[in-house]
Amino acid sequence: MVAATQANQGRFFGIRFGDFGLFATILLSFSLGFLAFFATCFVAIFGILIYNSTGHHNMNFADSYRYIALPVGLAVLAVSLIVLLGFWLRRKLSGN
Repeated sequence: MVAATQANQGRFFGIRFGDFGLFATILLSFSLGFLAFFATCFVAIFGILIYNSTGHHNMNFADSYRYIALPVGLAVLAVSLIVLLGFWLRRKLSGN
């Protein structure tokens, strides 16, 4: 039963998610949030650029940060903190 549980758990660079310590869990969550923010911002800026150039619109590029990238980055940060801290807590409370 333990082998089946360990086989179903995700891995990151060969390390099971539950095996990370508290600092590594928090660091990984924030890095996922930053990565999601910058990737979404990159795509949003090019989307606004295409929207402005093809339709002769005048949309502000700062909207890509405020209304697109920031909410996505915060959502990924929140979800990754919940999931990864849940893995960490489950490992600590199970005694492994």
